[in-house]
Amino acid sequence: MTHPARLLWGIGLALCCLGAAAAAVQELRPASDTEVIEVLPERVSLAPATPQAAATAARRWITLARETADPRYLGRAQAVLALWWGKPDAPAELAVLQATVEQSRHEFDAARATLKRALQVDPAQVQGWLTLATLERVAARYAESETACRNVARHGAALHATACLLESRSLQGQSDAARSGFTALIGQAADPANRAWLLSLLAESEERAGRDDAADAAYRSSLAAAPDGYTALAHADLLLRLGRPAAAVDVLKAQPASDAVLLRRAQALRLMGKTVQSQALATELQARFAALAARGEALDAHARERSLLALWLHGQPREAWQAAQANLALQKEPLDWWLALQTSEQSGDPAAHRAVVQSFQRTGLQDARLARWQARGDK
Repeated sequence: MTHPARLLWGIGLALCCLGAAAAAVQELRPASDTEVIEVLPERVSLAPATPQAAATAARRWITLARETADPRYLGRAQAVLALWWGKPDAPAELAVLQATVEQSRHEFDAARATLKRALQVDPAQVQGWLTLATLERVAARYAESETACRNVARHGAALHATACLLESRSLQGQSDAARSGFTALIGQAADPANRAWLLSLLAESEERAGRDDAADAAYRSSLAAAPDGYTALAHADLLLRLGRPAAAVDVLKAQPASDAVLLRRAQALRLMGKTVQSQALATELQARFAALAARGEALDAHARERSLLALWLHGQPREAWQAAQANLALQKEPLDWWLALQTSEQSGDPAAHRAVVQSFQRTGLQDARLARWQARGDK
């Protein structure tokens, strides 16, 4: 299971996907020869000899990327899959892992195409169906997402299939059913990692339902069961929205300095009145995006983060709206709708805002944090 993007509301900041820009290279000057700069994970071979070894190593790197919200590990996953990457005759298991990396980098069309090839070869690839369900949710294609979830059930993964369906239905407003369903699954989950995952899904569902206290408790329980970078970021978003920036900083204290983490820290510092420190982080983020552009890399995959930077830390709603449009063309999770609705409203273009509201309403997405746009329609 993967959360390509968590939610951001009100004054909070967004969870970047693993596709967020990796930290810019910085010159580090240790104070002494004994100072530890970074602790690297255990060594994993970058040249596995067999598909089985490649799958094991790739899963390890993908897991590290998930746990730390650090996109650099995705490059290592691609490296161990290099012999089979993009090959039409690649084993289905490795193709699914390739699609997982592509999805995490916001390469959604590529990931969908890779998955469909893999699932034609081997329809029993449960992780492939789960990842496809995620891709369909990212595109606000909830019926298609449920179809993928049902294929998970057909191949024997009942717990994951049920959770998959509950998540899709929660997005469509079935929050009470989601609460009872996730609670039942949590009670059955003996494995800490599964329990943490289910608790994080429950927390997101509770946020969509407007039950912030319950969401806060579920996030805390999830992180207590197992550390997870995405869950920490999602919890920080909630705390920022609730006006608890110091608590958000505390939740993020062990996280690497990814774009997602720096955005939240900068917003928290701003809310705490620490303007100089907040602007320093905003400047660093701007430099990171400038470095990407200088290298000729496409910036659309980072449009969400650029929009957030412009809106909250630079106070430039028109620039934020431009980036939000590019982002919405790529992904349509609740966060992305919120960002497009908010920035179009502040941009001074009423016609554009009405168009976004109308598009949003056609999706069937239900979220308490978007209720004011749902209620007023296109008026």
